[in-house]
Amino acid sequence: MESAQRSELHRKIWAIADNVRGAVDGWDFKQYVLGILFYRFISENITEYFNREEENAIDGDPNFDYADISDEEAEECFRPDTVEEKGFFILPSQLFQNVVKHARSNENLNIDLANIFSAIEGSARGFNSEDDIKGLFEDVDTKSNRLGATVEERNERLVNILEGIAAIQFGNFEDNDIDAFGDAYEYLISNYASNAGKSGGEFFTPQTVSKLLARIVMDGKTKINKVYDPTCGSGSLLLQMKKQFDDHVIEDGFYGQEINMTNYNLARMNMFLHNVNFNNFDIKRGDTLLDPMHNYDKPFDAIVSNPPYSIKWVGDANPTLINDERFAPAGKLAPKSYADFAFIMHALSYLSTKGRAAIVCFPGIFYRKGAERIIRKYLVDNNFVDAVIQLPDNLFFGTSIATCVLVLAKNKRENKILFIDASKEFKKETNNNILEEVNIEHIIKEFRHRTDVDYFSRYVAHDEIVENDYNLSVSTYVEKEDTREKIDIHVLNRDIADTVKKIDALRTSIDEIIRELESYE
Repeated sequence: MESAQRSELHRKIWAIADNVRGAVDGWDFKQYVLGILFYRFISENITEYFNREEENAIDGDPNFDYADISDEEAEECFRPDTVEEKGFFILPSQLFQNVVKHARSNENLNIDLANIFSAIEGSARGFNSEDDIKGLFEDVDTKSNRLGATVEERNERLVNILEGIAAIQFGNFEDNDIDAFGDAYEYLISNYASNAGKSGGEFFTPQTVSKLLARIVMDGKTKINKVYDPTCGSGSLLLQMKKQFDDHVIEDGFYGQEINMTNYNLARMNMFLHNVNFNNFDIKRGDTLLDPMHNYDKPFDAIVSNPPYSIKWVGDANPTLINDERFAPAGKLAPKSYADFAFIMHALSYLSTKGRAAIVCFPGIFYRKGAERIIRKYLVDNNFVDAVIQLPDNLFFGTSIATCVLVLAKNKRENKILFIDASKEFKKETNNNILEEVNIEHIIKEFRHRTDVDYFSRYVAHDEIVENDYNLSVSTYVEKEDTREKIDIHVLNRDIADTVKKIDALRTSIDEIIRELESYE
């Protein structure tokens, strides 16, 4: 889709959200807009699927339209085998395009939508896609008082959303513009995140940061087995991997775990919206640190993650955790007040021997003492730390802090760590700084070639890291450029002497004037 079309699409999507949310908090209300956007997507997706099947069949009908046939015919001719292929099934009467036609005159709209969403989820029951479909519409509660105090108010809001989304021109499936759905979806999430501040957008990873992580983990590789995000949120990091590389490069799909129910549902929707079929992703819900759900899927050749910064966890209050195969090797658990290194050790445990992990981190973990220093020592002495990259400040929604990227690898050829100070690699925009392509390319080029560049990068030997007591702060190894004006002391002294002479001459002149005035008295 051209950038002008995309801008128009973004404007219309935001206008719908802005128009219908009313007194409902924007961050809470987003699931209605996003859920119904998803409902339109899967309706058109399955309609196009059936239409093409009919068109390509022997004696096919190019004018066939699944939306026009009866539910009875659909049950008999189209439901069999569909769920195994698509992961879900929707009757013609339940399609978005058919519901929106009569939405304004439908007094039972909110009930009908609730039943349709339940039927779509129920269609996968007993099939391989059941876990991927179940609960997708859980946050789109059309009976909720958040939509309005009365049924009439709820229906009015739902009609506005349905008609607004129906009016958006997403382009033709045949023109491969289907990613416009995913693009609009991602745009809306990011806008709600930026407007919600910490309550909603604290851990949303901007596309430009996602792109950098994707480029880092894939640099120099022609293919990987699969990609994993242990704290996947709405799936933006995983999907950036798909955007950056041809599908055949990632052989076995996309894996993630998310603790928050709303984000878990968004991540699964997001996969469908970006045309990732149910059998090519596996998103689980749960606490990654205490209940990891991809033990049988590891190892992963690529791990990308933006875990929550410095959150509390149970730590050594649970005596069994020190024996967990993920945490035991370091001999120490991450502190109860800072779970950062627990996420890092988890990622390392899931990383393949030829893989690479790129993790966004809070800077404090690289220099704090105690347990974190012990874990850093383990990582450094075992040569797992590939690079530490200082990012610019104000890249993330809801926080202006300058984060870092920690790169882990198990197949390093040299016992050295690359430090890159990319704090000046950004373009300033109204609300947040962004990484432009030229900034990302500059970082990746240095990541690849590992040369020492004044004020930008250093490739540091293990011994120097040990001398600095395992401090991994970029500023410890990469000197900051002194941008202050350089002053020639000899020139300065000469200028001062000249100024003193002028002051003395001025004082002499003033004294002379005063004496002349006094002589007239």
